[in-house]
Amino acid sequence: MRNSEPIIVTQLFNTSIEQVWEALTHVEYMRKWYFTVIPDFKPEVGFTTSFLITNEGRNFTHNWEVIAVTRPSKISYRWTFDEYPGESISTFELSKNELGTLLTLTGEVIKDFPTDIPEFKKESGKAGWEYLIQESLVQFLKSHKF
Repeated sequence: MRNSEPIIVTQLFNTSIEQVWEALTHVEYMRKWYFTVIPDFKPEVGFTTSFLITNEGRNFTHNWEVIAVTRPSKISYRWTFDEYPGESISTFELSKNELGTLLTLTGEVIKDFPTDIPEFKKESGKAGWEYLIQESLVQFLKSHKF
């Protein structure tokens, strides 16, 4: 059964909206904090890419299709996997405030993923996004000079 509540992760960065946007959309930067094997990425509607991630002997061929772009404040892409049914949409929204740039990540399941695969459990998805946004991306932005 699909849990219709989306995963939402927020993080405030003490840096410009343009720098956070670059980290989210420039393939060289994405490889440093996100997935090292991303072959290519362009923040353009209709852009697609695929890459393989293996975890505990299970293959996950990630297929991304960019479906919405508003520079430098919003990008959405659809996620599917060759090996499993299901579909989700990840949306990254950026907004400026007096302290820096607020990122809100929303992960929404559109078509159910298999419930017997640990990586597709909601807790796993939430933990993964929290690590990527609140640890990995934070560290990248702290250490990277634009």
